[in-house]
Amino acid sequence: MRHLLSCSLIAIAGIASAADNLVLHTFTKQRLSDQFFSEGSAVGDFNKDGVMDVASGPYWYAGPDLTSKHTIYPPKPFDPNSYSDAFLMFAHDLNGDGFDDVVVVGWPGKDGVWFENPGNDMPWPRHVVMDVVDNESAMYVDLTGDGKPEMLCNRGGFVGYYAVDWSDPKKAWSWKSVSEKGAWHKYTHGIGHGDLNGDGRSDILLREGWWEQPASLAGDPVWKFHAQDFADGTDKGGGAQMLVDDVDGDKRADVITSLKAHEWGLAWFQQQADGTFKRHLIIGPKPEDSPYGVAFSQPHALALADMDGDGLKDIITGKRWWAHGPKGDPNPNDPAVLYWFRREQTATGVLFVPHLVDDDSGVGTQVTIGDVTGDGKTDIIVGNKKGTAVFRSMAKTVDDAAWKAAQPVRK
Repeated sequence: MRHLLSCSLIAIAGIASAADNLVLHTFTKQRLSDQFFSEGSAVGDFNKDGVMDVASGPYWYAGPDLTSKHTIYPPKPFDPNSYSDAFLMFAHDLNGDGFDDVVVVGWPGKDGVWFENPGNDMPWPRHVVMDVVDNESAMYVDLTGDGKPEMLCNRGGFVGYYAVDWSDPKKAWSWKSVSEKGAWHKYTHGIGHGDLNGDGRSDILLREGWWEQPASLAGDPVWKFHAQDFADGTDKGGGAQMLVDDVDGDKRADVITSLKAHEWGLAWFQQQADGTFKRHLIIGPKPEDSPYGVAFSQPHALALADMDGDGLKDIITGKRWWAHGPKGDPNPNDPAVLYWFRREQTATGVLFVPHLVDDDSGVGTQVTIGDVTGDGKTDIIVGNKKGTAVFRSMAKTVDDAAWKAAQPVRK
């Protein structure tokens, strides 16, 4: 890594002013495992006690202390120089029994499954419901607006989603193409969703543009495509999760994403009045690309959440350490950093201020957020080649000197 913005407790993760108080936001790290099982994780209520639990790879951990470990499927640790069989994980109660189940995308281009929560420590039945899930950042989200999630991905050269048969979610999920056939493949990087044109319907984003969801999905129509470069201006690479939010408060949806998941770059794309997008670089290949001197490679996972309670959504991302092993990708052996970028509205525009959470975890192909302590604060969960870790969000009132000392310094 070219430059590491250092100010830690475990990590000084941010500051916010609340009324007349100065509040310092930090994280405490809890390592659930030091073995490599998964590059994804999920937060859900797996024992129906009303408390959020954590799943990563073959295990789920009972909240809020996360010290009780339970098996989902037979555990198999992997060599960090290789890859796991769980790239992405999602929690959802598919069969309506009140226990959250776990959806797993094991390897890009292979099948997608869900594990049925038995409600006890018996084995979880495995259901293969998707024959091929392409894309390294597939999302399990409510795309169609019916209040239930679909699997957003590409498949066989088409962009689209898998729809669940909610009368029997164990049946094969139906594939719905929204695009004409293209060159998308199992290792395509970057996908997202959100209402980009303000019509109340979620659209689909990839690096090269977005597909507008029509008013009716009857007959599985092809969605209208709008070309737009959501990358670095080249036709190579691609990022990770593509996030949609009104970043600058102008009532138009903007896009946040990494530029190249196996190289460098994090940016937000500001929607203009004519529907085009202007790129604003947050961090790039060089420390001088960031006003705070931060640069790290392999930003292979992103999430969006209000980390400090100011009503603005912040960016959570970091380095996917050893994404292609100790000799692959730029600077693979640099510290496995995890950051959150605090969004600030200033007189001159939007600023994303980097706050280091940890330098020995990073992200996987997924970084998960959720309140695992039940205190109303957003925690961060990571599964990757460093193991499984939870970062519990803390907040404390400090004096002016401590507040100033914790602020990242502009270069």
